[in-house]
Amino acid sequence: MYKINGSNLDLGTFIQIARKKRCVGVAPESVPMIQKARDYVLKVVEREKPIYGINTGFGKLSDVAIDKSEVRKLQKNLLMSHACGVGDPFSIEVVRGMMLLRANALIKGFSGVRLEVIEKILEFLNHDVTPVVFQQGSLGASGDLAPLSHMCLPLIGLGEVMIGQERMDAKSGLKRANIKPLMYLDAKEGLSLINGTQAMTSVGAFTLYDAMILEESASASLALTMEALQAIIDAFDPRVHQLRNQNGQIRVAERVKSILKTSQWVTKDGELRIQDAYSIRCAPQVHGAVYDALQHAKTVIEAEMNAVTDNPIVFSEQEEVISAGNFHGEPIALVMDYLAISISELANISERRIERLVNSCLSNGMPPFLVKKPGINSGFMIVQYSAAALVSENKALAHPASVDSIPSSANQEDHVSMGTISARKAASILKNAQHVIAMELFTAAQAIGFRGAKKLALPTKRLYEAIRAFIPFIEEDTIMYPFIHQLHAFVSDGKVVDCIQEGDR
Repeated sequence: MYKINGSNLDLGTFIQIARKKRCVGVAPESVPMIQKARDYVLKVVEREKPIYGINTGFGKLSDVAIDKSEVRKLQKNLLMSHACGVGDPFSIEVVRGMMLLRANALIKGFSGVRLEVIEKILEFLNHDVTPVVFQQGSLGASGDLAPLSHMCLPLIGLGEVMIGQERMDAKSGLKRANIKPLMYLDAKEGLSLINGTQAMTSVGAFTLYDAMILEESASASLALTMEALQAIIDAFDPRVHQLRNQNGQIRVAERVKSILKTSQWVTKDGELRIQDAYSIRCAPQVHGAVYDALQHAKTVIEAEMNAVTDNPIVFSEQEEVISAGNFHGEPIALVMDYLAISISELANISERRIERLVNSCLSNGMPPFLVKKPGINSGFMIVQYSAAALVSENKALAHPASVDSIPSSANQEDHVSMGTISARKAASILKNAQHVIAMELFTAAQAIGFRGAKKLALPTKRLYEAIRAFIPFIEEDTIMYPFIHQLHAFVSDGKVVDCIQEGDR
């Protein structure tokens, strides 16, 4: 069991708990701070001094005082009224990520909730009970209010849950899982549960993790394409890239050159041609810029994983409660838009390499559309069409959501981040880009079928043989989509990277 303390989550641990379902608990050293903040909230309630979110209304209604006899009703009403999400539900793993991140924020001891509330969230996680949370409806400021409200309703026996793959009302689900709901939410607890960026951060974390796998997979697809096209390796010389001073570019060039170290298919300047097209020659510059973007996103997302995103924030040591804006999703919104653009570029350049493989004017001796009898057979013509459609769709999706803002709550909340939209768009772009890289691998493997596998580098030969284990050389036209779908899974599961790295273990 991994013990979270509000400061010790990183991307790898997040994946272990949210995706791979590692058990999680509260670090013992966090308990005193949780209790101290809770005690101070109770003291505030007894004093009956108006403090936002504890004994007042919310948003524009913050000037409405709430009697201490009604603070529990206030918190329950908050969850019910704010659960206005629509659209498809988030995946189980995204909701698990939301629960983990919200618990980790509350554990820091600046929220004023009972330990029992945090433990109930972790009980859901450890018993694989997942609230049904709808994807649309968050403005990304004041927190992910609608998604987090849906996430937290089942804590008090309301809303819906998933038990395994079965969807049901929370009351039935909790009974089946032998979990008792919280009897009530006390002062500030409802607001503490939903005031945060955990929906956008969970979506963003999964997208980032899978994008990091994709970026490495793209180096492998690039390498296989380079062998199929007898590309010039000189452009990957480390001396060239050191002069640019861009870390990602240096790393990608080094990685691809290492993959192709034993290749007999790549060429030198002047052997077959003087230069390769940009989609080959400038790949380290493009892929490297993507790598750097992913590293920047990782820094921001891991910081947010361990952040306090409540409002108000309880400083129990100083006996203060400060109302501020840590719930605003702008840091995640901007980095998710950046991530979306970056992943789009990885697919864009890959699609151009697919075109070079299928175009007999550009492929250095390959038959048109990589089929033995073109004309009667269309071969890989429409593989390139599909890749082109996906990258075009990505261009529309890559338009930043963070540049938009619509005032809400009677203009009290007059600037919002749209960060959850940014994260969801990045996730859609990622899926499209995974398909494009899969198509490049599919096409490059077909080209190698013509060129010959004996002269492949050792890493790309392992990759080629792994693909050939479930996808044959295409002799004549056949139904193509099952192969593309299989390769998408092969890419998204990280198996491409495994093939390339196998000899390094």
